[in-house]
Amino acid sequence: MTLADLPTFPLSRRGDVLPPEAERLRAEQPVARVRTMTGDEAWLVSSYALAKQVLEDERFSLKDTANPGVPRQYALTIPPEVVNNMGNINSAGLRNAVMKTLSPRADKELGGWLEAEAHRLLDTVIAQGGPADLRDAFTEPYSAALHCRLLGVPTDDWRRLMSGIDVAFITSPQPFEGSTPNWYKDLGYMLEKLNADPAPKEGLLGRFVELRRSPDVSDQVSDELLATVALSLFGAGAVSTSSFLLHAIIMLAQHPELAERLRGEPALIGRAVDEMLRVNLSIGDALPRIALADVQVGEVLVKQGELVLVLIEGANYDPEVFPDPERIDFDRQSNPHLAFGGGQHFCPASALGRTHAEIAITALVERLPALRLALPVDQLAWRPGFIKRLPERLPMIW
Repeated sequence: MTLADLPTFPLSRRGDVLPPEAERLRAEQPVARVRTMTGDEAWLVSSYALAKQVLEDERFSLKDTANPGVPRQYALTIPPEVVNNMGNINSAGLRNAVMKTLSPRADKELGGWLEAEAHRLLDTVIAQGGPADLRDAFTEPYSAALHCRLLGVPTDDWRRLMSGIDVAFITSPQPFEGSTPNWYKDLGYMLEKLNADPAPKEGLLGRFVELRRSPDVSDQVSDELLATVALSLFGAGAVSTSSFLLHAIIMLAQHPELAERLRGEPALIGRAVDEMLRVNLSIGDALPRIALADVQVGEVLVKQGELVLVLIEGANYDPEVFPDPERIDFDRQSNPHLAFGGGQHFCPASALGRTHAEIAITALVERLPALRLALPVDQLAWRPGFIKRLPERLPMIW
């Protein structure tokens, strides 16, 4: 089979329907050769067991996906040194600062603040009446404000930072002119806040200021690296949490009995969020890894230097692990989904993400009990060429 004959990846951009190829590939060819949008070859891994193997095996590298000359999933739209920096955070002080920031326990007022923020936004939505675009009016400002708070930057700056994400996370067959200046514009913003007078005292930037004063800090921890970490945390965190909430809202609107159950059994919210994490299709482009050695994956020997793509919707809908996988089951007892990845790159913000989602969804089902889509679901416009499956707008009525 020639390169031109290979099936193309990514799969469908619609986030409300499981791509039929996911089930077929998992059943017939769980490690399949595909052609990416850049024209490179890759192995697409779609079963749970093999996806978990790749994510947990350190011979499959994330940071090396930015190396020159390697096969790509899509063109780099973030400078390669950024990916490399994020893969080489060797300072214990820097790691500790990030981990403390991402722990909900580090900010004792966070839960109350998130609840107040959710209700403040919903007050405005209700006052203005429906239809309302809950992406613009709720999920983005709620998620972005959280990450502004985590960083220690003004929450009023959320919209300018989110506009940078709209460019930074485009997936394109080739580099485009605006990607590098877009990154450095927002990096300049973070550098300005980091070096402000008076110095920041709150959030991650406040921790970074203290870290710079430490006699133990490595010379390798430059201001640019600190700003890079802060900007990357905002981008990855805000787009992921907002995207998940959009998918959760669509699920609950299509299954009002689930929203009704959450209103009647509020203690169920933890299990409910985990199940919605499992079935949501927001991860649109799979998780990429470069093989650092020859590794046997199922029936395929993946060669050193080859690109492997982990199809999360394949793994999370695998009936070998999740019986009746397409049913949203809030009573599912075992739910080892891979929505937060796995191995050394398991999302360090998983607890924070769950807290964020639990508070938002609880507020939504309480305040908007008759929430439903304002248009047929197949009329939602899903963004093409983006790292997440994302509806451009989410018009809702209640």
